[in-house]
Amino acid sequence: MPTTPRRASYHHGDLKATLLREAIDVARTEGPHAVTLRDITRRAGVSVNAAYRHFADRHALMITVAGHGQGQSARAMERRITALHEPTGWDLLRAVGLGYIDFARAEPGLFQAAYLEPVDLARTEDPDASGEGGRTPYQLLSDALDRMVADGTLPPERRPHAEVPAWSAVHGFAMLVVQGPLRELPPEAVDALSHRVVEAIIVGIRQV
Repeated sequence: MPTTPRRASYHHGDLKATLLREAIDVARTEGPHAVTLRDITRRAGVSVNAAYRHFADRHALMITVAGHGQGQSARAMERRITALHEPTGWDLLRAVGLGYIDFARAEPGLFQAAYLEPVDLARTEDPDASGEGGRTPYQLLSDALDRMVADGTLPPERRPHAEVPAWSAVHGFAMLVVQGPLRELPPEAVDALSHRVVEAIIVGIRQV
């Protein structure tokens, strides 16, 4: 059923924020592929041309949506980290991995927008993609790996680019849960598998 056009409530000068809010809402409820400038402007009650004053094209809009999603992902990681007492590098890496999965499960549409829309690593250190602590998800992952080296639990020669295999493994699992054959599993089963996957990542990156 087509979305009923509606005029969003915004004040003069707030159209950019309104368009972004509408795009985030569509990404969250329908997935990132459902976001189009035509639909977003219709929902906001303005012309497509009005959107071009704030976003050059859909890609520009979705990169901003992705930054918002990554910021929410970082917050999920931070919640796990904050619950720790005197964490080791292992603890931090575990919290980062489980927080990543937490966000994917809670916000599958926004999760996909956050991590499937960007086409390179340029956003991994963008302040707009940060959590409350000012660190992006990628930076929180890097911090955990650096702490493992400092703890002596990750050999220094294994540290370069260790973010990539760790991120790849946890992302693959998250996608199986939100969009693949694991999405029908009961929550308690996903909880158990999440811990098993993250523990396997920790063991794997330490192997010389």
